[in-house]
Amino acid sequence: MSIMQKIREKAKTNLKTIVLPEGDEKRTLKAAEIVFKEGIAVPVLLGNKDKIAEAAKEAGADISGIKTIDPETAGDAAELTQMLYEARKAKGVTPEKAAELCRDAMYYGIMLVKSGKADGLVSGAVHTTGDMLLPALQLIKTKPGCKVVSSSFLMDCPNKALGEDGLLVYSDCVVIPCPTAEQLAHIAVSTADTARTLCDIKEPRVALLSFSTKGSAKHELVDKVREAVEIAHTLAPDLLLDGEMQFDAALVPEIGQSKAKGSPVAGRANVLIFPDLQAGNIGYKITQRIGGADCFAVLQGLAKPCNDLSRGCSVDDIVTTVAATAVQAQ
Repeated sequence: MSIMQKIREKAKTNLKTIVLPEGDEKRTLKAAEIVFKEGIAVPVLLGNKDKIAEAAKEAGADISGIKTIDPETAGDAAELTQMLYEARKAKGVTPEKAAELCRDAMYYGIMLVKSGKADGLVSGAVHTTGDMLLPALQLIKTKPGCKVVSSSFLMDCPNKALGEDGLLVYSDCVVIPCPTAEQLAHIAVSTADTARTLCDIKEPRVALLSFSTKGSAKHELVDKVREAVEIAHTLAPDLLLDGEMQFDAALVPEIGQSKAKGSPVAGRANVLIFPDLQAGNIGYKITQRIGGADCFAVLQGLAKPCNDLSRGCSVDDIVTTVAATAVQAQ
């Protein structure tokens, strides 16, 4: 069973309510039908009900039994508007502006999650990452003790000798272009949590990557990774984490033993933290395209889960992202 299938099955064990702000988007409607009928989560579609019904008919999606809410006429609009105003008034948001924002499906969906009326949110078939991430950061904010939102890519590799029976977790490949040492440390700890939560990896072994292994090169970029390791150890003293480390030293036992003898991680890492976004984005795409890995991405670090899709996503991608969001909410 692939990691994606495992996530779907895990979601079914404790149903969560997941908001879909792009309620009249055809792939989203087909995905909502599957999520509802297979008992993966409880989907909630946002948007004009007539437009949703028309789009569902065109898509051939059976959404009978699925809750739909029009933010323009929602019965709890006043309640959520007041909550949004209280959360943002110090930033200059007026009651009128709060009401305007709550009529927007994305802000309304984020407020459903913030208020506890829903457990998570998935968007991105139409909206950009920023469209979702900005209100999420403004209103849901980050988890206590975590200072950054980042991404994790679950890489399901054909070579089962790698990582955890072929499963590797990469970060950050989407969000933060040039993380500081402190941000890298928080990314590392968050990614270990993702490995536990989504992948059932009981013992995350985290390698912070560089072009140097244990002082083999000297450069300010290496110093940053080394500093991040020290900070991460203070954030999570019991976490198996080491660096700085080259990619092969992190994954290949004989190379890890040679280059980083005595490391609790070298040669057997299952979580890989890239030093910046260029390296992370290139790394996951090489693993996917040349290494033949299946990959799947989630956001991490928010106090309540919200996840982003590629605008080129498939129905299956949306279903799996809803499942992952539900598992994060568990």
